[in-house]
Amino acid sequence: MLIRKISLALLFALTGTCAFAQSSWKPAGSKIMTPWAANVKPENPLPEYPRPQMVRGNWVNLNGEWDYNILPKTQETIPAAYAGKILVPFAVESALSGVGKTVGKDSVLWYERTLTLPATFKKQNVLLHFGAVDWLCDVYVNGTKVGSHQGGYDPFSFDITSALAKKGDQKISIRVWDPSDDGPQPRGKQIKNPHGIWYTPVTGIWQTVWIEAVPQTYISAFTQTPDIDKQVVNVDVKTESLQPGDEVKVSAWDGATQVAEQTVSGSPVALSISNAKLWSPSNPFLYDLKITVSRKGKTVDEVKGYFAMRKISMAPDKNGIQRMLLNNEFVFQYGPLDQGWWPDGLYTAPTDEALKFDIVKTKEMGFNMIRKHVKTEPARWYTYCDQLGMLVWQDMPSGDLGNRWDSRPGIIGRATDKDRTPESEGIYKAEWNEIMQDFYNFPSIVVWTPFNEAWGQFKTKEIVEWTMQKDPSRLINTASGGNFEDVGHIFDLHNYPEPAMPRADLFGKERVVVLGEFGGLGLPMEGHTWQEKNNWGYQTFKNKDELFKRYAEMMEKFPALIEQGLSAAVYTQTTDVEVETNGLMTYDRKEIKIPEASLKAVHSKLYNSALGNMAKK
Repeated sequence: MLIRKISLALLFALTGTCAFAQSSWKPAGSKIMTPWAANVKPENPLPEYPRPQMVRGNWVNLNGEWDYNILPKTQETIPAAYAGKILVPFAVESALSGVGKTVGKDSVLWYERTLTLPATFKKQNVLLHFGAVDWLCDVYVNGTKVGSHQGGYDPFSFDITSALAKKGDQKISIRVWDPSDDGPQPRGKQIKNPHGIWYTPVTGIWQTVWIEAVPQTYISAFTQTPDIDKQVVNVDVKTESLQPGDEVKVSAWDGATQVAEQTVSGSPVALSISNAKLWSPSNPFLYDLKITVSRKGKTVDEVKGYFAMRKISMAPDKNGIQRMLLNNEFVFQYGPLDQGWWPDGLYTAPTDEALKFDIVKTKEMGFNMIRKHVKTEPARWYTYCDQLGMLVWQDMPSGDLGNRWDSRPGIIGRATDKDRTPESEGIYKAEWNEIMQDFYNFPSIVVWTPFNEAWGQFKTKEIVEWTMQKDPSRLINTASGGNFEDVGHIFDLHNYPEPAMPRADLFGKERVVVLGEFGGLGLPMEGHTWQEKNNWGYQTFKNKDELFKRYAEMMEKFPALIEQGLSAAVYTQTTDVEVETNGLMTYDRKEIKIPEASLKAVHSKLYNSALGNMAKK
């Protein structure tokens, strides 16, 4: 792949105007911390380029110390004074923010900072980007409101060019309101009174904030969809202010070798990728992608990205049972439920190394899939999955909970879809649409899951059919462990602690059958828990040996389930989270409860069993 890094010299040049000579920042509270917390630099936290699927060189990272204040919700104008400093991009409730305070539905969180634009931004349009802000965000530049955004899990941007001062400092002010579980919006596992499987609220900025200089004519977005059967990748490019005679070219690269190039002429182009190297967990090969806009032979704008030649689909096996296929072959998919929480950063990993760590360990443990549970991650997380060869099932974050359903072990939950208000439905649809659109280009994502365990599940048939229409290139898991409807590609059972499966003879003729959650084996480890007492797992053990013995016993049951028609399974979970101690790693990531090699050895039997159940192509 092309190197996607900014040199240190250029990085310091671009971020130098944002640095603070001195800082009194320190983590708040007394909870456990990860090893990477000590590497957080308040003058430049998470400095890496935040959007690896659309890379430009002229940008400035705005992470660092900002002024903040928590004020009554009635405070709708920019405050005259602030209470102190907050370290962006860590949520205000987190230790790494340096604040560690809650906000709630009756208050708003204000941010402010100034910066000086570098000389490279002169005569350019300036875009202000946010990786994620939870939940309702109003943005002001030099006192002028430049935009608002609803949604805590999707990236968004504003063109702030018209609000910039011609010279001198630029002031950015942000107002955030987040009602947590007092509102109908998607909020995942957040709750104002954390307990059990529900965790600390996350309010405000929790991913990188940055600005980028672009010409007046620029590439605003693109999508790429591989078709391995036709040996092409379809690329659709969107531009702003394209002029007559401008030429848009798309090229694909295998390292330094160009393998295809086409000129865009108002519609998607199909780049021919002959003898394609197929992406898979065992061979995560990525092609580089380059898109340029030129005028009279001179490059006006250029972005770099990547793509993979891979296909996710389903087809019946020799017994007529639907199987989940990768590149037209049955690959048993097995991975952990990954919630993406951190004791020091909550939703935000303390460093980029930490962000990658969980994926690396998951791979070393012999998993080939991750279910990203009712949360999204920064773009770099998905790129690491792309690079390392990790299949991803992406959940929609839940919200507006309250369904009644049957949760007895082994029973598929059945409930009447929740009657949500038009406002609640609109909020859900808008954010789910943005998530699917914004994360579309990551090849590691192979499954979308609109609902989990009937949490706020509504108009199931309508939502799932809309999801399938929105992205026909992936499989749709209708409702993981929730209110099943006769729609979608996957029938998903949750069962604790034992592995089980939906009856393939009843459900497997039309849909892939999977075990969406099981396990939850707990082992609290002294000195590594969120609290000293009252931690829990679905079944708790006293030491690592007991835990592994029980886990290995569970693995022995899978070959028979795979033979009967099971296509995938998800173990709960990657790490402990707050009072849950059923992770394969502790919440602080300092202890791995079962050695990676031991896990990989027992997991290999699952994939070997799958080889005898190859589906028809």
